[in-house]
Amino acid sequence: MERIRKSTRQEMKVVGMLLSYLLMCLPLLANDGHGLWLDYNELNRAKVNVPASSPTISIAADELHRYFNGQEITLQKVPALKSTLGNEGFTISLDQSVPVIQAVSDIGLLYGTYELLRQQSLNANQPSTITQTPAFPLRLLNHWDNLDGSIERGYAGKSIFWNDQMAIDRQLIQQYARANASIGINGSVLNNVNASPKMLTRDYLLLVKEIADILRPYGIRAFLSINFATPMALGDTKTADPLDKSVARWWQRKAKEIYQLIPDFGGFLVKANSEGQPGPGDFGRSHADGANMLADALKPYKGIVMWRCFVYGANHKGEDRVKQAVSEFKPLDGKFRPNVILQTKNGPLDFQPREPYSPVFDQVRKTPDMAELQITQEYLGQSRHLVYLAPMWREFFLQVPPRNLAGIAGVANIGLDKNWCGHHFSQANWYAFGRLAWNPDLSSNEIAREWLKLTFFPSTANQQQTSTFINTMAEVMMSSREACVDYMMPLGLHHIFRFDHHYGPEPDGFKAEYPLEWCPVYYHKADKNGVGFDRSRRGTDAVSQYNEPLASIYDNIATCPENLLLWFHHVPWTHKMKSGRTLWEELNIRYNHGVKEVERYVTTWQKMKECLVAADGDEQRWREVDERLQHQLENAREWRDVCLKYFGSFAE
Repeated sequence: MERIRKSTRQEMKVVGMLLSYLLMCLPLLANDGHGLWLDYNELNRAKVNVPASSPTISIAADELHRYFNGQEITLQKVPALKSTLGNEGFTISLDQSVPVIQAVSDIGLLYGTYELLRQQSLNANQPSTITQTPAFPLRLLNHWDNLDGSIERGYAGKSIFWNDQMAIDRQLIQQYARANASIGINGSVLNNVNASPKMLTRDYLLLVKEIADILRPYGIRAFLSINFATPMALGDTKTADPLDKSVARWWQRKAKEIYQLIPDFGGFLVKANSEGQPGPGDFGRSHADGANMLADALKPYKGIVMWRCFVYGANHKGEDRVKQAVSEFKPLDGKFRPNVILQTKNGPLDFQPREPYSPVFDQVRKTPDMAELQITQEYLGQSRHLVYLAPMWREFFLQVPPRNLAGIAGVANIGLDKNWCGHHFSQANWYAFGRLAWNPDLSSNEIAREWLKLTFFPSTANQQQTSTFINTMAEVMMSSREACVDYMMPLGLHHIFRFDHHYGPEPDGFKAEYPLEWCPVYYHKADKNGVGFDRSRRGTDAVSQYNEPLASIYDNIATCPENLLLWFHHVPWTHKMKSGRTLWEELNIRYNHGVKEVERYVTTWQKMKECLVAADGDEQRWREVDERLQHQLENAREWRDVCLKYFGSFAE
């Protein structure tokens, strides 16, 4: 019996050793994606020479000590470089025995640190000197997070900021801040543009202070979306009329309270008189009246007001929805305070898979404007589809020069999901937004290849597998947006999604209880004669909101780009396309091409399993992406079948 007990104890000891070994190996067998593009190879050896310490300098020094592949490196603050580098730029000198990062500010040194680590992880052929400055002074994420933890148009779990317990996860927010700093994002709007008045109450402002304190060392300022009628909604005033002195005084007191808590608070983002949100129009006042009242309250603290141009509703009965922003804001151009910036969506409608750029960028030139892009894929398969958005944003920048913009904002796709974004490849859109906000001249392909290398192969020695994976998946990413357009809404079709969740197809959608301009049938106008929305000079004349020669190019069916044809024209089914096919034949080709592309992605990802799993043991991410791609293929086929059946009932 004693021998049996002894044998059992020995067996248990062996089992325990095996379990310990397996637990040690788990990181090699699974990757949940939480590390994003920052899973550097930890070295813990570099000596870092720093100027006078600060929280930001300490972060930079720690990053370099842990991850820099060298024995020594120096950080230097050089105020004389301000004319060259501004406040946030940096220079990295590698042609010395001890590499040096120079900048005017602490945050410039931190940005230089992350650039050096990025180049190191990419195994890039580095020039002896790297000098960079950001293209935009404002590089913001807009979080549409609600105070109960839900996220409007969020597809990756609940909010990382807000919850019913009113508790802050400091470690998670610090990880978020680190990821943003690594790609140069310098501001976060912490709550939904459909804002709750409670956001400005004392209890929530104290939470904002906690978050701002975590973000600050990473160079990120906190901003808030506000409900324009907050003082009235909280019972502190009888009105929210921006010309009422009691209302103005309330906002002045509130601004003082905020800046006493958060001295570097960035300012307010405002959605007013759109989709039922309150605004100055409720009191017979203009957008300029409302924005200027808030701007005056923030001016003593150098805060800004970002006033959104996304407006449609009761003021525009019968007007083409894509014309409404210009109709409201062009007459007010030049009437806003200097610290007001108009925030305009990239397109005139609502983040569609493809739309022309918003004519606000042509028509409103005396008031600073910033572009609002959508990182979260509300109309692009959400977190279930692999759709890389950098090509869409680069398309926008070709039409709207970045030099004309005061800043850029992206509606964030971040939530409590372990991998942050719901889909592992959706992380690429967060990364790409930051990289383009820093340098809009970067190519989409370059950014895709960076992200793939940093995310999937940060330290692997197997160059062949790495190269095969990156070359193959970069091509998939680069073609994915066009594939999505084809299997959803090719040739300029738009807004034919389900009413409630903007996900699946509903080309026959019409509900009497909704405004007509929310209904899919309003946008495609399919009938026996053809399909498409006539925005030519013979139709709603939306083309005239664009500058020449583009207005005339869009107006002429013969010169209008075919990828926007049905956006601007109601086109006969028999219309001959440049391919020689009829419009109906071309629609069939495009829908089927989109599905074939996703079929190819599924097959390609199956082939990538050997590269990914054999190189890094990355079974978990491979499996989770595979499941998403299978789901995307089902959706693509549904889009094709539903749309072709519906439109075929008119065309055939």
